Amino acid sequence: MATVACDHHSLIFTYGTLKRGFPNHPLMEDLIRSRDAVPLGPRVTRLPHPLVLGPFGIPFLVNLPGRGHRVRGELFSVSPRGLSRVDELEGVGRGHYERLPIEVEGDGGPAEAEAYFAHASFGEGLWRRRGEVGLSEYTRECAGEYVKRSERPKGWSFVEGVREFVSSSPD
Repeated sequence: MATVACDHHSLIFTYGTLKRGFPNHPLMEDLIRSRDAVPLGPRVTRLPHPLVLGPFGIPFLVNLPGRGHRVRGELFSVSPRGLSRVDELEGVGRGHYERLPIEVEGDGGPAEAEAYFAHASFGEGLWRRRGEVGLSEYTRECAGEYVKRSERPKGWSFVEGVREFVSSSPD
């Protein structure tokens, strides 16, 4: 697989709110300004994966390769310092997401990257809760359902909120 990252940089595939023009992209812009990230352009997953919306319109990629659609997103080369900031946003240490390997393709050829997947404790449940119907791309329409952290109810627990969503009846 071709890689385009600098030494000690990670390739990160973004598919949701971190993409250009979406609610959490200001973090990526900050990392680009500080030279902790370099945008490498659009990519698509080599294999289909479920992409679903959870509570508050939060996008989740589910680690069930072969199901769902090939997902469109953007690839970034990210420094260790930048990666730490993205991990924090994505709640890696709090059981929100897991950063796992994924193969992507695009104009720059195939690449082995990492993406933030729904935590294994609830990922498959999200897929089932959404009727095993996923998205091929997180769009502006999807982002219209997204509620920023600062606008979610006070005291809302991410993990408990996702588990409650998974166990609730579909709309």
